[in-house]
Amino acid sequence: MNTSTQNHLIPTYNRLPITFSYGKGSWLYDKQKTPYLDMLSGISVTNLGHSHPKLINCLQEQSQKIWHTSNIYHIETQQKLADKLCKISGMKQAFFCNSGAEANEAAIKIARLYGNNKDIKNPAILTFENSFHGRTMATLTATGNPAVKKGFTPLLEGFYSAQLNDLESVKNQLEQHPNIVAIFVEPVQGEGGIIPATKEFLTDLQKITQEKNLLLMLDEIQSGVGRTGQWYAHQAANITCDVMTTAKALGNGFPIGACLVNNKALDIFSPGNHGSTFGGNPLACSVAYQVLEIIEQENILEKVKKNSEHFQHALNQLKNKHHFIQEIRISGLMIGIDINTDAIEVAKIVPQALENHLLINLTAGNTVRLLPPLNCTEEEIELAIERLEKTLLNS
Repeated sequence: MNTSTQNHLIPTYNRLPITFSYGKGSWLYDKQKTPYLDMLSGISVTNLGHSHPKLINCLQEQSQKIWHTSNIYHIETQQKLADKLCKISGMKQAFFCNSGAEANEAAIKIARLYGNNKDIKNPAILTFENSFHGRTMATLTATGNPAVKKGFTPLLEGFYSAQLNDLESVKNQLEQHPNIVAIFVEPVQGEGGIIPATKEFLTDLQKITQEKNLLLMLDEIQSGVGRTGQWYAHQAANITCDVMTTAKALGNGFPIGACLVNNKALDIFSPGNHGSTFGGNPLACSVAYQVLEIIEQENILEKVKKNSEHFQHALNQLKNKHHFIQEIRISGLMIGIDINTDAIEVAKIVPQALENHLLINLTAGNTVRLLPPLNCTEEEIELAIERLEKTLLNS
């Protein structure tokens, strides 16, 4: 590694001592061409694996046509992607940006404007403990993890917090704060340790927001684009929402995000309310459209369900063998494995996994998180479990 270059980077990451040169499918290769099994997918980004040939061809073809024009003009590929996204999600309109945090910023602005349009003084948003919505000032404030907020006060006003899967805590907050105009929830808390909202809870939230004329806003940044075996995780609960955000896997690594609206959130934004210089450019939209096409053409959603069952079975066997595994939570291919910190020094897990040529990470303190490529093979799953077991035994 070139240390002089490294020293010129602001140290916002505790980087592992490795650099990858190229990737293929579920594998990444270092400069010595050593293969590493990628069970993290760039944190649910490269859902279709690395160097998918159709995505390479799409990017090459579009790059030879046009990259950027500006949103002051019509963009054909943007309209095409919006049509596709609305069809698969059941939403009605889309705003395109460059990241999940930007998509969530748009959602927050929609909620504020919605409340102000109704003459509600200081409109507020209800989010949930243990949640994660981003690192901009608004999304940081919305996030339910005090540790990531430390040192960044004063935070924004207008956010309250309830407990996930606890309807009474939601009702209590709504009663105490009548200025709440929206409920913002992750169908599966990813950074929080792979904690799913129950179908019953999501259904109850939909009912409450309809009864009280609030916006139901869903953060599907990590759980979307096929990750749970549905296009979007909330679809398993058969609910609709007013605002939904998506990013990460939408471009399979090419930066793009979107904020989609429906029902009560339609026609809230008008020209001048929001914008993005790069958002929805022809290059990003072409890649994202191809991602959605591949998921359909290669029957990826069904593959996720089969791979999820395979992981569930293999991990249950592992749990039965070793007392240091406390709990396993799986939503499609969002996998959280809680580790007994009295039995294992969790700080050693990720570096030990790297030594075993396995890429995973740790979240929520003691949760091993697996976010494998959606199209990984059964052989790769078995190898991942084998390397994970070796890692935990040596940590």
